[in-house]
Amino acid sequence: MAERFTDRLADVIRRPLITEKATRALELNQYTFEVDPRAAKPQIKAAVESMFDVKVIGVSTMNPPRRSRRVGRFAGKRAQVKKAVVRLAEGNAIQLFPEA
Repeated sequence: MAERFTDRLADVIRRPLITEKATRALELNQYTFEVDPRAAKPQIKAAVESMFDVKVIGVSTMNPPRRSRRVGRFAGKRAQVKKAVVRLAEGNAIQLFPEA
């Protein structure tokens, strides 16, 4: 299973999560990403380091339960998401909001 993302690390990270809590964590040099549910911590670390050219100290992951969604009388589940909080070394930063 560890060889799943070796040739395409860019597929590990889906998008950065911009929430109130994630924005507060930016002050502590922690960045929150939505990642592939099958990705392991070493793969997430390697993907962030290669994509953003930074040094990662730690990776925390969480698999929250899937949320239910209703449209009229039809009930379903939302897509499975896995969140990863990545802590960077002192002096490293990721530019999430590029200045135009």
